[in-house]
Amino acid sequence: MKEYTFFPGCSSEHNASAANMENSVQSMCQMLGIKLNEIDDWNCCSASIGYAGGGQLPRMALSARNFALAQKQRGNTDLVATCAACWLAMRETNERIEEESHIKQNLNTALAEAGLSYDGHIKTRHMVEVLIEDVGWETLKSKVTKPLKGLKVAGYVGCQTNRPFGVCGDSFENPQYLDRMIEATGATAVPFPMKVACCGGALMFSEPEKSCVLTKQILQSAVDNGAEVIVTPCPVCQLNLEVYQGLINKTLGTNFNIPVVYYSQLFVLAWGGKWEDAALHQQVIPAEPLRRFA
Repeated sequence: MKEYTFFPGCSSEHNASAANMENSVQSMCQMLGIKLNEIDDWNCCSASIGYAGGGQLPRMALSARNFALAQKQRGNTDLVATCAACWLAMRETNERIEEESHIKQNLNTALAEAGLSYDGHIKTRHMVEVLIEDVGWETLKSKVTKPLKGLKVAGYVGCQTNRPFGVCGDSFENPQYLDRMIEATGATAVPFPMKVACCGGALMFSEPEKSCVLTKQILQSAVDNGAEVIVTPCPVCQLNLEVYQGLINKTLGTNFNIPVVYYSQLFVLAWGGKWEDAALHQQVIPAEPLRRFA
């Protein structure tokens, strides 16, 4: 059994907006023989609101505390995040600690107030990287017992798994990993030119009229290209694309009703898992196109 230190992130907590991602990821990992050891007493990583004016040091100190706790509890075991924003915030913090001595010193001064310290050396990884690099494409395909044949899926990567770090050396402008994941389940990845367009992220909370326009363009592209469902690795993207379809329909005169799910939900279903194992019962917009595979 492979083991990783795990940072679930705020949105994945019980009854939070991405609880379906957390539940389906746990099911997926059980089916793969992966154990996720959650950091005890973890805190918010500071994304995305941490960029709004809280200052650089406080923002990174939140992530540094998680690293310090992880190192104390699990040594230098790789730390895995499922949320794109969490992964981005923690990876930035970790790389700057390793590369900028004054940042490391200042953060450790802050950590010392809580009796903690962090010397670097923990690798920060997105769950997608674990699936591709550690599990591998052949294993992901070999576990399929109920191919999602005929299902047309738009793979929406979004911004944060793609820039600035990218995933597994894939293209920044036209990444293929999510399309390959879709195809690995037996489904069809439809052409989707908006796959890395921004949905507005946290702008949806402060200036929804602007973010709704961005999100509408993404939804329209998926529908125009024949998608029955949209798949994403990002909980903020999933929230914006799914929950706000009603507001977009009301304000922009559209008629969207397309389910937005996570790659983990597709894998669990294709690997023979139950509807509840894939947390598909937790969708806001019912994932009816997937019912035929349940």
